Amino acid sequence: MSASSPSRRNGLSRKTGHYLSNLVIVGVIRIALALPYAARVRGMGALTQWVIGPLAGYRRRALENLAMIWPDMPQSERSRIASGCLNNVGRTLIENYSAADFPARMANNKLTGEGATALEEAIASGQPVILVTGHYGNYEATRAALAARGLRVGGLYRQMKNPYFNAHYVKTMEAFGGPVFPQGRSGTAGFVRHLKDGGQLVLLFDQHVQGAPEFDFLGKPAKTATSAADLALRYGALLIPFYGIRRADGLTFDTELEAPIPPSDGHTMTRAITESLAARIKADPSQWFWIHRRWK
Repeated sequence: MSASSPSRRNGLSRKTGHYLSNLVIVGVIRIALALPYAARVRGMGALTQWVIGPLAGYRRRALENLAMIWPDMPQSERSRIASGCLNNVGRTLIENYSAADFPARMANNKLTGEGATALEEAIASGQPVILVTGHYGNYEATRAALAARGLRVGGLYRQMKNPYFNAHYVKTMEAFGGPVFPQGRSGTAGFVRHLKDGGQLVLLFDQHVQGAPEFDFLGKPAKTATSAADLALRYGALLIPFYGIRRADGLTFDTELEAPIPPSDGHTMTRAITESLAARIKADPSQWFWIHRRWK
């Protein structure tokens, strides 16, 4: 037996696991998509909250993160937030797979906040714009609302570990009206070309990035890429924090664009967007994706 056999077996086992888990995910999504819109969104939220989240270990991770950030918070409140988080994750997933229904529902959504006017002025003058957000509410809600207004809003995404799931999830992002680019050299090149042409781009910044500088995030140090600010400074782009905030009915959103971050340096600007997201999380913790390994 060759020395590499265990490695090959592990690789085959991992590939098989990815394939089977993707089959299950695709099956659940197809069943959900056969339901009326409101039923599918509510149903996927409940399924993720009560079944998928606990089985996948997401609920445990959310509770661990909450206990680390807010150790003095009553356990019952942390449990409530974790449940709300999982429900929102499930709703977000199926909304983003509702390639016709979700953008149509967002088409007439009003864009609010100081950043809405700044965005219009930047488009009129040909200035590129980077719209930056976190995994809060549904981060695609605002992009869908902008795409409905005729904008080709591109996106930069982190490739998922499951290649089978990644392949069709990318197609859902492209269905929202703009090109999407994977993180890495080739993806960043396309991202930059779109930006230099005066385009608008969406970037999510709230995941752990190995080797990135640490910023205070909810009272704990978290490695955070400064790429959104660095790109804005390099190409003279407006940097606008934005949020798709889920309303109490669970089906509609406030699409808010905050005032642009003043240009200064990458560290200062990244601290500002981190503080912006932290304020949103404190206002409604259940809307943020506590399931991520944000602090390592």
